[in-house]
Formats: sequence, structure tokens, C-alpha cells
Amino acid sequence: MSVQVAKSAGFCFGVNRAVELVEQAVKTGKRVCTLGPIIHNRHAVERFEQMGVGVIDRPEQAQSGDTVIIRSHGVAEAVYEQLKDRGAEIIDATCPFVKRIHGIVHTADEEGRLPIIIGTRTHPEVEGIAGWCSKCEIFETPEELENWSKNAEERARLLICLVCQTTSTESLWKTCVKIAKKQFTNLKIFDTICKATEFRQREAAQLSASCQAMVVVGDTHSSNTGRLVTICREHCERVVLVDNAGELDPGFFRGVHQVGVTAGASTPAWIIKEVNKTMSEITNVEAVQEENFAELLEQSIKTLNTGDKVTGIVTGIGNTEVQVDLGTKHAGYIPYDEVSTDPSVKPEDVLKVGDEIQVFVVRVNDQEGTVQLSKKKLDGMKVWEDLAAWCEEKTTVDGTVTEENKGGLVVNVKGIRVFVPASQSGIAKGGDMSALVGNPVQLKITEVNRARRRVIGSIRAVSSESRKAAQEKIWNEIEVGAKYHGTVKSLTSYGAFVDIGGVDGMVHVSELSWNRIKTPADVISVGDEIDVYVIAFDPEKRKISLGYKTAEMNPWNQFMTNYNVGDVVDAKIVKLMTFGAFAEILPGVDGLIHISQIADKRIGKPEDVLSEGQEVQVKITDVDAENKRISLSIRALLEEAPAEAEAETEAE
Repeated sequence: MSVQVAKSAGFCFGVNRAVELVEQAVKTGKRVCTLGPIIHNRHAVERFEQMGVGVIDRPEQAQSGDTVIIRSHGVAEAVYEQLKDRGAEIIDATCPFVKRIHGIVHTADEEGRLPIIIGTRTHPEVEGIAGWCSKCEIFETPEELENWSKNAEERARLLICLVCQTTSTESLWKTCVKIAKKQFTNLKIFDTICKATEFRQREAAQLSASCQAMVVVGDTHSSNTGRLVTICREHCERVVLVDNAGELDPGFFRGVHQVGVTAGASTPAWIIKEVNKTMSEITNVEAVQEENFAELLEQSIKTLNTGDKVTGIVTGIGNTEVQVDLGTKHAGYIPYDEVSTDPSVKPEDVLKVGDEIQVFVVRVNDQEGTVQLSKKKLDGMKVWEDLAAWCEEKTTVDGTVTEENKGGLVVNVKGIRVFVPASQSGIAKGGDMSALVGNPVQLKITEVNRARRRVIGSIRAVSSESRKAAQEKIWNEIEVGAKYHGTVKSLTSYGAFVDIGGVDGMVHVSELSWNRIKTPADVISVGDEIDVYVIAFDPEKRKISLGYKTAEMNPWNQFMTNYNVGDVVDAKIVKLMTFGAFAEILPGVDGLIHISQIADKRIGKPEDVLSEGQEVQVKITDVDAENKRISLSIRALLEEAPAEAEAETEAE
């Protein structure tokens, strides 16, 4: 007879965690008790009783100073307050998957939705879930749900939130979901079956379908164990539930050539081991059982040690921990703070169920078959190896500036603190380095001392290298007339220096504007981004002359495009002469109003009628494009006015 043991048999992640928390609490020397049996297994409960762990049934039984452990099933919200009022210290071992359901129904209740729970009414987990909302409905079968939903028309219009007990069967849940979708028009569905439970049940179904007999190990009061029995009986005629090895009947195996073994989530590894050993003794096949559970268990215990690097598969992501299958009988878990070196990263952002990951073994609990893992530590070890390689190869790396101190900056590179001296920050002496805090930067690693956990980097090296590369590119491609988008770096009395991408060029003051200006500051400021073009360059002396003003900016061209002889325009008197007055039509474009064209009568001098700064209307009477001269007249407008008035009178 061959024996095949399900890989998922035994403690689930939530139970492992609860048992471990009890063991840790016992070591404190305080009076410890659990609110209800810590798990549905009398052997485990008896073991804890021998260690001095008591069991209370109600919060009122707790005494001040007691350490009370909430079991993995969870409790109602009010229970926490009751225990606090009693002066008890609370250790919450609620399974993260159950905790998630508490949050779902609580939120639904606040939104005005009615939570519907698919599960066993008297099960502690379901009772706890119900305690996180003001009201809810609980249904154990699809028929109950369907009958309730049909009883009144208004129920079809209810806002519904549908959840299920973590140990519910997939077939029950799917049937209820189908009914709910048919009956309710406003429905939110949350599949809250524990993935580990779902995997365990699926594996039990597959194993029972391929075996002549199935042995299910677990407590008769355990809900998930009972469901395993039900699932196995759907696929196999010969199924037995045993609490321990002593309940095995040799006659059960008569005529059986292949038997499968699975166990509920509350079944300790040592009980499964004893059951398997007893089966081997009964059938006298110890030497030929290639997949003997005892051997597999012993191998797993021997091969997992603190400090090991192992590979596993993510099987679940809870609210506080990530569950990992290591391919052994150890149930692996990664606390949230051991997932990433970046505290802002959420586990679900970097991991998903089914991912294969490498992890570091932090602590092994052979007695209960659990192992605490860390992805962060292994990632950190890899980063140190990478840092050494980056330093040697002078690789440019990405990081984020996290703080400024007296000596320079601290940059986070893959979770490692890298110190950047002020001289290597790329900020000029006396400049504001704090402006870089919180910003992404590129840098080079210049020194790595793993023993002292010291890493030094340089931002300046990257910017200097980039600037040098940009300079070479510009000098290789530069030509007269080439256009660049640059930044004004500094101003002088004779012009402006502009950075065109690693190389500075100068725009002479005469090339800044078509108008007369006193200083470059009349046109541009330091920090302005402007478009320039190359007028001339000297590769040997590394000098570039740039132009800023363009033909489009030439005010004379603007005048010639927009104005014609005969147009009447507004102008400003800018200068008075003995022979007339100059008036500005556009900034940089003046026209002459001859003294004979200022008034419709003879005047002695222009200032008798006009003054500098005065706004007047003039008529363009002539344009000398070749010499860029414009003739204007006020008199022409004065003479036209009476003629127009006379024409209007005749028309009347």
C-alpha cells in the first residue's frame, strides 16, 4: 500500500501565528489565558494548559493584569473594549484573513449596506464577524439565502455586502453568489475564503479522487476539518476522520492499495506524524513508502535553518503578513515590515499570489512547523553585492535624497543609506542643499565598506559626466545658425551668458533687443529659459557668440506687415525738434510729424502745440522703406474733419 500525504496538511498560517503568540506570551512569565480554546484541537489546548495557559469563555472572566490572547477566529468589536475595561493586556492573534472581513462588514455598515455572511451561525469566526456591524444576516445554505431574499420585494432593493466564512467551501460560496446576483440589484461581493483553505480543499478533492481511501486528521469540532471530510466523500467512498493515531482501525485499510492523508488547519504536525507512523506500522510498509510523511517532515526540519536562503511560492497576502509555501511542512510567513526596505511600499504592490520569491530564514519553530521569513534582509544582502559591483564598474545608480546634515546629504539607494559629501552634492558652496530633499537623483558609488555599513556616493560625478558628454555633443554638431533652448546663467554690462546644454555662449547686449536698452536686465533675467541661435563660434578657444533677437522680433518688420500709407494710428510724442516732432508708433518705430503737419495753421515751434509724452492721432502719409523713414500728419486729419462734416450736412 502506498501513502500520499497532502502538502497542505496541518496548521494554516493563521493558526501557526496564534500558537506562536501563545508561546511567546508564556515566556513573559505573566498570567496568560486565551478567550476560548486557542484552536479547535484538544491536544494542543491540553499542551498549553500544561504550560500554564488558562482558557476563559467570556471577557468578564478576565482579571486585571491578565494577558488575554484573542484566538485566530477573532471576536466582536465590543469584546476589545470589555477586556480593556477589565484592565487586561490584549494580544490579538486574529487571523489576518478574518481581520479583513471585520473591516469589510464594518465599512459596509457605515455605508448603509446590509452585510450577508455565508457560514455557520454558531461558529466563533462568524459570531466575531457579526460583532463588527450593527446588523447582518447569516445563512448556512443556499436555500436559506434564496428563501429569505424572496420573502419581500423590498429586500431585492437592499444595498447588500456579501462575505463568507474563511473556511467555507468553494462550491457553497459560488452557489450563494449566483443566487445573490439574481436576487439583488445593488450588490458588493467579497470572496473571503482563505486562499490557504481554498488550496487545502482543492488538494483534498484531487487527492481523494485518485486514492481508494482517505484519512482526514483533525478535531471533530473543527469546521475546516469537517469540510475536508465532506469534500473527500464527494470523490472517494472510503473516508475516515480521526482525532489522533489511536483512532486508526487496521480493518479500514484492508484491500486498499493507495491511501491519501490530509489534515485540518488546527491539526499539529506531531499528530499527523504519529498518524502516518501508525499507518506504516499497520501495513508494514515503512521501507517502501517513498513519500512517507515522517521522512518528509524530518527532512524539512533538518534542511531549514536560520540564515538559509530559500525559494517559496506566495500563497496569501493578509493584513499584517504574507504567507509563503516553502515546499516543506513548515508554514512560512513574512511580516509586513520584512517585505521591503522601503517602508512606503505595500506588499501587494510588489508581491502577488503565485509569485516565486527568494527569502531569508529568520527563525525556525520545528515544534509547530513554522518559519519566519524576510524578503527585506535577502534583498538587502543582494544590494550590498550590487553596491560593490556598481562602485567597481563606476555605474550610475538612482536614489532618493532623504535628509540633509552638516556634512552633506543622505540618499536612499535600494534601502541602503548612501552619504554624499557636500562637495559632491552638485550644489555650489553656500547653496541650498535642502532643496534636493525628497527628490530623485542619480549618483555614482565611490566607496563601499560593508563591515562598517558605510557607503559614499557622488551626485556631482554624474552631473559632471553628463555635462562633459553634452559639451562634446554640442561641439561636434555646432554650426552657424543652429538653434538652442538655453538658460540664462549670468548677466554683465555687455551681455548675457546662456547655458545651451553643458556649454555657455554669450549674447552681446546689441543682440538682445532691436530697441535701445541700457542693460541686459531690461530684457532678460538670470534663470530665464530662452531660444538662441549661433552667430559665430571658435572651437579652439571654446567660445560661442549667440543671438537672441530675431527678424520676427524686428519692430520695423512688424510695422511693414501691419501698417500702410493712409492708416490713422495712435502715437506718442517722444521728441520735439525745431523742424517737427518724432512720434512712436510701435516700440522701436518712430515717425516724423513735420512742423508744417502739426496744425492746420502756421505755428512758431512744435512745443506751442505738442509736448513730450502726449498721445495723439496721426495719419501715415509716406513710408520710405529703403531708409526706414515714416512721415506722419496731424494736419491731414484736421482738414479731413470739416470736409466730412460738410458732406454729412449736404446729405441731410
